[in-house]
Amino acid sequence: MARRVSQYLRLQSLPAIRVPRLDSIRHRILVLAVLGTLVPTAIMLAIAYAQNYRALESRIIADLHSESSQTAGAVSVFVKERMHDLRVFASSEEVSSNLSRFASGQGSIPSVRLREYLRSLHGRFADFDQLVVLDAAGRMLATSAQQSQPVELPPEWQTSMRQENHVVGRAYWDARAGKGKLIVAVPVRRTDGRLLGAFAAELNLAPIQLQLRSFLENAGTAGSVYLTTDDGALIASTGDVSAQLLSTTFPAETWGQLVQQEHAAVHYASLTDAGVIGTLERVPQLRWAVVAEKSTDDAFEQVRAFRNFGMLVMVLVLLVVAMTAYRLGMLIVRPLEQLATGAAEVAMGDLEVDLPPAETGGEVNALTAVFNHMVARLREKRQELASTNEELRTKNEELERLSVTDGLTGLSNHRALMQRLGDEVVRSKRTARPFAVIMADVDHFKAYNDAFGHPAGDDVLKQVAGILMEATRTVDCAARYGGEEFAVLLPETELDGVMEVAERIRARVEATLFPGRAITLSVGVAVFPKDSSEAAGIIAAADEALYVAKREGRNQVVQAKRPRKQKLPAPPPTAARARKKPVRKKS
Repeated sequence: MARRVSQYLRLQSLPAIRVPRLDSIRHRILVLAVLGTLVPTAIMLAIAYAQNYRALESRIIADLHSESSQTAGAVSVFVKERMHDLRVFASSEEVSSNLSRFASGQGSIPSVRLREYLRSLHGRFADFDQLVVLDAAGRMLATSAQQSQPVELPPEWQTSMRQENHVVGRAYWDARAGKGKLIVAVPVRRTDGRLLGAFAAELNLAPIQLQLRSFLENAGTAGSVYLTTDDGALIASTGDVSAQLLSTTFPAETWGQLVQQEHAAVHYASLTDAGVIGTLERVPQLRWAVVAEKSTDDAFEQVRAFRNFGMLVMVLVLLVVAMTAYRLGMLIVRPLEQLATGAAEVAMGDLEVDLPPAETGGEVNALTAVFNHMVARLREKRQELASTNEELRTKNEELERLSVTDGLTGLSNHRALMQRLGDEVVRSKRTARPFAVIMADVDHFKAYNDAFGHPAGDDVLKQVAGILMEATRTVDCAARYGGEEFAVLLPETELDGVMEVAERIRARVEATLFPGRAITLSVGVAVFPKDSSEAAGIIAAADEALYVAKREGRNQVVQAKRPRKQKLPAPPPTAARARKKPVRKKS
């Protein structure tokens, strides 16, 4: 039934009671409840998430800025202290006197006291791996190392000495010592200010790396701190100091963002391709910078947890609201849907609908009662109409039967025979299958009527008709052709078959006991298309054979002798009898 209703609704034959699934009141209530809950909740969650995100981001930026600033200051202090130590070392009379003597050409090798001085300094200051005295040309004059190791100052070291009063070289990895090192140097001048040489030292980067790590641990945050040159080359990090680290440089795009947004937070991909947020802070009085960064996953873990919790709460609220709205919609809409479905079923012709009372009562319950009363009245009207239609159908069938049936004998009448004959001619021509026609006339019927009266003659005709119906098949057409003359149409019947049927009919009539005296038949047969290829012609051929049977003594069956072609329709039986009476006498 539901399928029938849905099909009916798709046909849109009753748009007034059509109930589209997506436009039902129940779904509108559900959507309204969901949207009424979802939109405000989602807006509040988005606002809270954005505020928490900005607040957390501000706090992270402040922490990173504080870390980078403190680290940059600490590194600057550390380097300055080492520079101060070197300046104190360089101010020694032993250093300046040896450089002056070497510069004036009075000596070609440093004194033993100078080497001892350097070695004693190296033993007291562990941050320096080697102390070296260089002449004005950058050549090594003396070293604290047992084995001499070359120290290379930057090409522009003399310019740096004049401008900045110190030299800081690039960090490098000493593979033999397995350490990261940095060359720092201070000038050694004469009293007149002329440059005599430089006092340089190999500074171990391990203390700087420890200092970076200690600041990060004291801050209590998870992340990384990098010490770099002003072009992004790494010097040290909180992780380690290695050959790989010292050969690494920040990507140009990332470094450009950090430099351009100095002191501000920048989101970028770290050296390990992880998403981070970081800040850059310059190291005072050095061409260095400190980059402090923190993983965004770790940084915003709290706000993401808040977001996930808020979404979970929102989903739970939506489920509760949806279930409540659905239940309310069912209570409100179900009676209306039952009414709509019942109306659709009634429109489809099903008047056995009887809707139950609505649970909610009120107006919907009253409407349901009115609907059931209306359907009951429709059922009564349909029963009355069905009874009337049945009577009309019976009358029509009776009229139809009477229009094609002979009223006296119950056989087909002349009109029905001719219609069936026309159809059989068309079918025979299409299938190339023959059919046969029998024409039979009661012998001396007029004399019988005159002797025994017309009621007795009517009884004879009824008995002959009964014999015809018993002797023929269901597919055959037995008809009263006119007066005392009968005709039988036999589809798909050859000459032998029709002769057998005709003889059987004649014999049964002869053997039947009629009131007064015996009754016999004169019978003529013809086969289509052998005897004629037209409807009128085949009737004329059988009728002519009938007259031959009467002329030759009656009570016999005669077949048509030759084919006939008859283009004009056969005349009515009364006219045929009028034309034939001079030739044949029937009594």
